[in-house]
Amino acid sequence: QVQLVESGGGLVQAGDSLRLACAASGGTFSTNAMGWFRQAPGKERDFVAVINWNGAMTDYADSVKGRFTISRDNAKNTVYLQMNGLKPDDTAVYYCAARMLPTYSSNYFSTTKYDYWGQGTQVTVSS
Repeated sequence: QVQLVESGGGLVQAGDSLRLACAASGGTFSTNAMGWFRQAPGKERDFVAVINWNGAMTDYADSVKGRFTISRDNAKNTVYLQMNGLKPDDTAVYYCAARMLPTYSSNYFSTTKYDYWGQGTQVTVSS
């Protein structure tokens, strides 16, 4: 059973940066593709970013491309989301997710393609 614990959320001002971390345990982290999603109040959970097992492949939602960077440290069983130039529209609960395969296909943006989820961390961006 894979367990994921997110950290690093908080209240920031527009234009600030945050780095989220997701620590994994209970599985073989280096064999999992990992994703970040977010969910604003009253909205569906949306894809943010995904990374394959060794970090050689990444993809991003258009809304965060150029501002957010996903990375991973397999030695620490941790995936990160560096968020720069934050906007009020980025306010949401951010979730990390693990896929029980080392890579991802064209439907990586679907929540159904991930097998384990963390509990989420709140990010609030004030204007």
